[in-house]
Amino acid sequence: MRALLVAGALALAGCGSAVAAESTFNAPSAKREANESGLKTAIFAGGCFWGVEAVFSHTKGVTSAVSGYHGGSAATAHYDIVSAGGTGHAESVKVTYDPKVVRYDQLLQILFSVVADPTLKNRQGPDSGTQYRAAIVPLSAEQRQVATAYLAQMRSSGVWDKPIVVQIENAKTFYPAEDYHQDFAKKNPNQGYIVRYDAPKVAAFKAMYPSLYRAVYQTG
Repeated sequence: MRALLVAGALALAGCGSAVAAESTFNAPSAKREANESGLKTAIFAGGCFWGVEAVFSHTKGVTSAVSGYHGGSAATAHYDIVSAGGTGHAESVKVTYDPKVVRYDQLLQILFSVVADPTLKNRQGPDSGTQYRAAIVPLSAEQRQVATAYLAQMRSSGVWDKPIVVQIENAKTFYPAEDYHQDFAKKNPNQGYIVRYDAPKVAAFKAMYPSLYRAVYQTG
């Protein structure tokens, strides 16, 4: 679906400024903070991986954000196959971060404040299908405990009017996406989809979390 929307959205690239983000939420600060040390890695899915990667690439403490596929097999970990749906994969981003600068629970808060609507099942923004589901993929017992507590907190927070449907998924092999998807927002700032849907997410992140926002885009 995104391929069609991108073609239609290209006309927006000449507008010169991004429109408002599709949706932002005042996701709560976690009551259960993560306790980690040393560089850590986590996987998040939140719709099109271009925007997820862009927001986390502007997050202080993130040393790497890699777009890819998670949930399916190696044989189907290719963009044209994943885009057709039915592979089990979600477009995902593997984030490496320094917990001394940004905690795992803060990454979750960012994800559900400006990137993904946790009340939407198998869709985000203009894209629909299981490949665009939002999901949390913990890579350690600590991350799983924090994520479980945070989802419970989200459900009782009153921030969202609809039920929280985002799931915690078991970790499987993460397959990096094709090279042209990596750092896509940085390489293609005037591309129509980026202007319409992803640049506003970065702008919202900057406005809502100025202490965690980094102006320089962390590539790789």
